[in-house]
Amino acid sequence: MRTKNIARAGTVALAVLLAGSAGSTIATAEIAPAAPAVEQAGDLYSEVTAADVADPALADEGTNAAGDVDAMGTAAGAIKWFSSRKGSTEYQGYCERAARLSWDRKTHHASAIAHWNSSDGAKHTTGTPPKGAFVFWNISEYGHVGVADGNGGFWATSVGGAIGHASSVNYFNAYLGWKPGNSN
Repeated sequence: MRTKNIARAGTVALAVLLAGSAGSTIATAEIAPAAPAVEQAGDLYSEVTAADVADPALADEGTNAAGDVDAMGTAAGAIKWFSSRKGSTEYQGYCERAARLSWDRKTHHASAIAHWNSSDGAKHTTGTPPKGAFVFWNISEYGHVGVADGNGGFWATSVGGAIGHASSVNYFNAYLGWKPGNSN
């Protein structure tokens, strides 16, 4: 539903922009659908495209399914955000956005790999990621990110083709490590 509203808003904004700059001519454009999930080396992953890179114009509220904002900004809140959306495909291809919303973060990164390479938190490449930590993989030029459960597993998009839980950070290939979770 949200994707349709975003697409509709983009079409309307383009039509208004073109109408204002071209007299009475109005044109519309459709937003291309996301690439389908594909199988690679036995793991299901969502093909990441330039359209998947975080766009601040697409920012939305980080409240969980129950509308509970009290837990937002905490490790428990981040895990609750993901677990309340288990099985949803709404954020396929938007892992960094899902991780950001789960923590109700103010900081936006263009992609998971940009978040990993940023000065936003210390990188850890060993040890069990603590509950709520951001966990990262180098599975494409944009990377992949999820939120640690504190027991060696994580919550993320693209787990079985949807938001889900995996019991090990080795679920995806090319594990990079973790950074502390936060709502900055």
